[in-house]
Amino acid sequence: MIATTGKAIATRGSFGEALCEIANDFPNLVVMDADLGKSTKTVKFMNAHPERHIQVGIQEGNMVTMAAGLATMGKIPFIASFGCFLIGRFEQIRLSVGYADANVKLVGTHVGIGIGADGYSQMALEDIGMMRTLPNVPIIQPGDHREAKQAVAWAAAHKGPVYLRLTRQDMPQFHGDDYQFQMGKADCLKKGADVALLATGGLLEPTMAAAVLLAEQGIDVELTNIHTIKPMDDAYIADVSRRIGRIVTLEDHSVCGGLGGAVAESLAEHEPCRMLRIGVHTYGESGEPEDLYEKHGFTGPAIAEKVRTWLKG
Repeated sequence: MIATTGKAIATRGSFGEALCEIANDFPNLVVMDADLGKSTKTVKFMNAHPERHIQVGIQEGNMVTMAAGLATMGKIPFIASFGCFLIGRFEQIRLSVGYADANVKLVGTHVGIGIGADGYSQMALEDIGMMRTLPNVPIIQPGDHREAKQAVAWAAAHKGPVYLRLTRQDMPQFHGDDYQFQMGKADCLKKGADVALLATGGLLEPTMAAAVLLAEQGIDVELTNIHTIKPMDDAYIADVSRRIGRIVTLEDHSVCGGLGGAVAESLAEHEPCRMLRIGVHTYGESGEPEDLYEKHGFTGPAIAEKVRTWLKG
């Protein structure tokens, strides 16, 4: 249904590439990490621009406040760590970055149960819900390599804080070379009439597979990549509600406070319709990524069956 092009790449890898590509365009850009440069891929920037890279060690809270201070000096700090470790310092983020409206780019990698064997203590499953409470912090979860690189460039040019949510697992490339990232605009990949599947991040690939299975069963799916979780594209959500009246959200995040919550709030204020939220209902646990996606019903066949059953009900 949706053609893929090129090698599958984790969006954390795309982030590392993008930093190096935009370094000369933003001479005030600096990168900070908390002893996870190889995992977050900031090591590429460190090797290319060692004078603009700061390794703070395992002290994410200090990294947040140091970045806020650098921002007051005209720097553009990108600070990266596993999403659970970074957003775990929410109080520092709330005051030093959010309240201060500091020009700091928060980059959380290794999000969701898709990190698998890295372990449950390292899974960011509540980060979107927490960051959505900060009024001036956009939240972007790019869907593939091209989109991720453009989102990083957008964040660098944006005046103010940003939260980028990136995957450990490889993501298939489904955007062509002519793709243009549009902040705050839903990325509709295929129009449909029976049900709208709104997916973000790691669940994009199985949602695409589910759309193919549903089409084989005669269900006309609208398939949309929601790369900007905040601000939500309220106009698109209202349009889908009027045209189709059935929305399913899909995310590798808690069903509370994430994409599903954001869409539900938008619908409640604009155009209410039937809605199903597919996401994580528990705490994380260790295991292989494929096994965890199977257990939580995040495979193409499982998603297709959930949607089909819900439509019948």
